[in-house]
Amino acid sequence: MIQKQKYLKEKGMLVLLAFISAFPPLSTDLYLPALPQMQDVLNTSQSQVNLTLSMFFVFYAIGLLFWGPLSEKYGRKPILLIGMVIYIISSIMCGFSQQVEQLIASRILQAFGGSAATAVSTAMVKDLYSGRKREKIMALIMSMVIIAPIVAPVIGALLLEYVPWEAIFFVLAGVGAAALMAGALLEETIGTRYTGSVWRSWGRLTVVLKNPDFSTLLAIFSTISMFIMTFLAASSFIYINGFGLNEREYSYFLALNAIFAMIGPILYVRLSRHFKPNTIISVGFPIFILCGIAVVMVGHVSPWAFALPAALATLIVDGMRVPGINLMLEQQKNDSGSASALINFSGMILGSLGMYLVSLNPDDLILTLGYIQIMIGLTSGILWFLIRNRPFVQYDSQLF
Repeated sequence: MIQKQKYLKEKGMLVLLAFISAFPPLSTDLYLPALPQMQDVLNTSQSQVNLTLSMFFVFYAIGLLFWGPLSEKYGRKPILLIGMVIYIISSIMCGFSQQVEQLIASRILQAFGGSAATAVSTAMVKDLYSGRKREKIMALIMSMVIIAPIVAPVIGALLLEYVPWEAIFFVLAGVGAAALMAGALLEETIGTRYTGSVWRSWGRLTVVLKNPDFSTLLAIFSTISMFIMTFLAASSFIYINGFGLNEREYSYFLALNAIFAMIGPILYVRLSRHFKPNTIISVGFPIFILCGIAVVMVGHVSPWAFALPAALATLIVDGMRVPGINLMLEQQKNDSGSASALINFSGMILGSLGMYLVSLNPDDLILTLGYIQIMIGLTSGILWFLIRNRPFVQYDSQLF
């Protein structure tokens, strides 16, 4: 009976971690189908409506750096609960917005509150698990989170058939309320808290960045991860405008890419039973570069010629994120909240940079995306091969 209770408790924690890790795609993808309607109702421009997206990502990234160190001082649970209260209130404010400026301001506040969930989720995994167990948990969470960007736009489109766009944000308020109630039942996961001042707790970000081992790994795995957001920014224009597909056909190809993203972490866990993580990572970089070359060479031929190498590249990236994050967390025995914040912040900021770079040549997005992919692979791959035999990237053999 005790073992069963422990099993259910662990499963509940896993679901909660996946749920709060999914806040970024839930908060953006759910209302994507409503953007044209919002533009008409609010009587504004497309660029102004798009600010509700871009400003969300900017302040989500900033919020990560704010909440992560605080969770070291006050605990994961209080930070999660405070963030969810802000998220709920701001989501309701979004729903009652009458002008686009009001909506943008409410989205900024929503991003700031929601970022608390992401800031503590990775740190909680570090608190609770270690070694191979941590990798398995991260792989499961990543695979479960991928479901959000697949399902969210579909749910949003269905809701819009019956309710106005404002209802989307009331649904998000409900999502925040669910996370708040689940978080209230959560047991604190951090063992030893930081005893310095609030200002010094934020200063721990600098302490973590000064760790050369952590910073090197952060540069490598944040760079390779920027491909995902770069691909998403260009995908609709490539499939719809470039290949002439309709929105439904485009969603099928996007779902294919998401399926590969789900497979990546699970495949890594299976391969790591037979091969060292460093070996898997080392093989992943050349394959990723070859996928970029394939996009450049044959990506224009057909949707499938573009989709397959892009999907394989996504699988590689999401597969390598599991050992990558684990390696970064291993460099910080303490300060896991600050480390978690920097990991998520760097990925989001570099992803935003990729979204900007791919838009510089809208006349040939496939070629641009392919070249960016090759440069990403070469940059991060060269860095990896320079340090892969260093002691700080060697796993403890007892963990495997």
